[in-house]
Amino acid sequence: MRYTLDEIETFLTVMELGTVTAAAAHLNLSKSVVSKRISDLERALQAALFLRNAGRVTPTEAALRLAEQLRPALSALTAATENAAWGMDGAAPLRGRLSITAPMSFGTLFLSPILARFAHAHPALELRIDYDDRARDLIRDGFDLAVRIGDARDSALISRTLCTDRMIACGSPDYLARHGHPETPADLTGHKVLSYSHLPDGQLWQFEVEGKLVAAPVRSCLTLNNGEAMRDFALAGLGLAMLPGFIVANPIAAGRLHPVLQGHPSRKMPILALWPPISPMPAKLRALVDHLAHELVGGRPWAEPAS
Repeated sequence: MRYTLDEIETFLTVMELGTVTAAAAHLNLSKSVVSKRISDLERALQAALFLRNAGRVTPTEAALRLAEQLRPALSALTAATENAAWGMDGAAPLRGRLSITAPMSFGTLFLSPILARFAHAHPALELRIDYDDRARDLIRDGFDLAVRIGDARDSALISRTLCTDRMIACGSPDYLARHGHPETPADLTGHKVLSYSHLPDGQLWQFEVEGKLVAAPVRSCLTLNNGEAMRDFALAGLGLAMLPGFIVANPIAAGRLHPVLQGHPSRKMPILALWPPISPMPAKLRALVDHLAHELVGGRPWAEPAS
C-alpha cells in the first residue's frame, strides 16, 4: 500500500470543498490531476472514496471515516513542520492557512476588524473566515479555530476565555409602555419574548437566584436564528429580548431599548476561543489565539450598560 501526502491533502480538500472543480481551483491544479490523485489513493487503499455521477462526487462511508482520522493527523504533521521552521528562524513569516468560524453578529460587529489587523500583521497567511450562528464541528468541517459565546460544550476541544459579556433582558419604550415593566423573572409569564432558535428558552432566559442560575417562565411569540434580527424585532416593539451586551449596548445607550429586571442578575457568557487538541500547537494558531486574547481580554470594544 503506497500513497503520498499530496494524495491525502487532495482527498481532504475534495472532502472539505465538495467538488473536484473547487478542489482543483483551491490547489491550483487541473481537474485531471485532482481526479488522478483521488483514483491513485483509492487504488492504494483498495476502497472507493467517492461515488461519481454526472460530474458530482459523493463521499462514501469509508471516505467519511478516513477523513475523520486523517484531518487531525495531517494537522499535527503540518504543525510539527511549521513549528520546526519557525523555531529555526523566529523572524520567518507565518505561512499556511487558518480556517476560523464565529457567530454571525459578533463576527460582523467586532471580530472582523480584529482579524483584519491579524491578517495585516501576517500577510503570508491565508485566512478562511466563516460567520455562522450554528456550532460547527471543527474537525469534520476542517476549522482550525472557533470563537463561541457560552460555555464550551465539546470537552474534546481546547478552550481559552477571551472575555465575558452579560446577557441583558430588554424591550423598546413602546413595548414597555403598552405591557409594563416586569419586576421579577416570574412576571415574564405575562410578556411576549423573542426566542433564539439555536438555544432553548430555558437556557437563554436565566437569572441568578441564591448563586444559582434559574430558568424563568417565558412565552415565546417569535423565534429567530440571529441576535441582530432579535434586536431589530425588539426595537420594533414586538417583544422582550435576552441578548448579549455587545448586540444591545448601542441601542440601550441611545434610549431605543430599555433594560429590564436589572435587580436580578442574568448570566455572564464567556466568549471563548476553541481549537482541536493538536500537539504541538501550530505557531500560526498560537499567534491567532494570542492576538484575540490581547485584543479582548481586560476590556471589550463595546460598552456594557451598568447592571
